[in-house]
Amino acid sequence: MAKKEHISETPATQFLRKHGIAFSEHPYAYEEHGGTAVSARELGVDEHHVIKTLVMQDETAKPLIVLMHGDRKVSTKNLARQIGCKSVEPCKPEVANRHSGFLVGGTSPFGTRKAMPVYIEQGILDVDKIYINGGRRGYLIGIDPKIIPAVLPAKPIQCALDE
Repeated sequence: MAKKEHISETPATQFLRKHGIAFSEHPYAYEEHGGTAVSARELGVDEHHVIKTLVMQDETAKPLIVLMHGDRKVSTKNLARQIGCKSVEPCKPEVANRHSGFLVGGTSPFGTRKAMPVYIEQGILDVDKIYINGGRRGYLIGIDPKIIPAVLPAKPIQCALDE
């Protein structure tokens, strides 16, 4: 099958290929501060199936990754309680970039520069196919979410709030 458009490798796609994970590629027109609403619209999919990769930190500034539905927010109080921390907050963009090796807006949980604990909203595992960042702004990959706990140290949690 010929590719319609050549997409250069990212650390995320290299990681997935190395682990033999099948994925589909979905480039789209990136919009600054557009978020998952833009990528869902551009791909013509439900925003609930577009997954945000959020780099956060606990009270000791230890980084962690949270995977959340595009149409939900993270309850940092519930997250902290479930993972045994006093508090959790989003990292500043430049700190998130340094931990992950990706630019904010293009962060993937796969192939991060630094190994970090990964927490996945439980409902994501119930979806047949998700669209998650492939390591570059304007580039999502489609995968079966059930592979995430098989290739990442991902722990299911429940900390979603409606947008």
